[in-house]
Amino acid sequence: MSFSDYPDMRAGAAAAPTVYVVDSDPVVRASMVALVRAAAWRAETFASAEDFLARPRLLAPGCLVLEVVLPNLSGLELQRLVAERVEMPIIFVTGCRDVSTTVRAMKGGALEFLTKPCRDDVLASVIRHAVDLSHALLKRELDGVALHARHASLSPRERQVMALVVCGRLNKQVAAELGISEITVKAHRGKMMRKMQAGSLADLVNMAVRLRLPLLSMRRPLVSTAHSVPAPG
Repeated sequence: MSFSDYPDMRAGAAAAPTVYVVDSDPVVRASMVALVRAAAWRAETFASAEDFLARPRLLAPGCLVLEVVLPNLSGLELQRLVAERVEMPIIFVTGCRDVSTTVRAMKGGALEFLTKPCRDDVLASVIRHAVDLSHALLKRELDGVALHARHASLSPRERQVMALVVCGRLNKQVAAELGISEITVKAHRGKMMRKMQAGSLADLVNMAVRLRLPLLSMRRPLVSTAHSVPAPG
């Protein structure tokens, strides 16, 4: 599943942050809800990993506050199952103090691993950091989706021109390689720059890198319109 599967992603990214709490202890869940709402975030609680997984994924800023010890699926197993949800940082708040568990959680990508009892101000600070990170991750993904859409809007010839331009080819060199006139290259280049919303060549190169386009080698021989002169001897 990718971010492009969510046409309403931009609306979701603008939604109020949601803190998801997965803990089998109802007292802990109630305490978490009070803390989260006091900070003006939304809270959703779940008594098990299965309950959380049954909830449809929502692409909106937020984070997951997770206990390690849960009925059936553990918190570590849930972490593994939602690893693709990069927009949702995970904070472990658990009574488990085992060092190996902490290491597994952090290696699995957890943002923080806190042990109970945890001070409210410490937890609120960590959640705030997670929400800020989630906002940044969603914005990056939104920008990426828009960038791919702009590149998809290019004509085949405009893509060829872009591929050569980002590798440093001059208009006359692009014309020689594609077998078209320099005036035609300029026309395609202008349209391509407008469609890509690139303000400069540096902007365009950065976009090509983000798109992971196969950049041509700068050492690739250029087609020249000049006649070559044989080397003596």
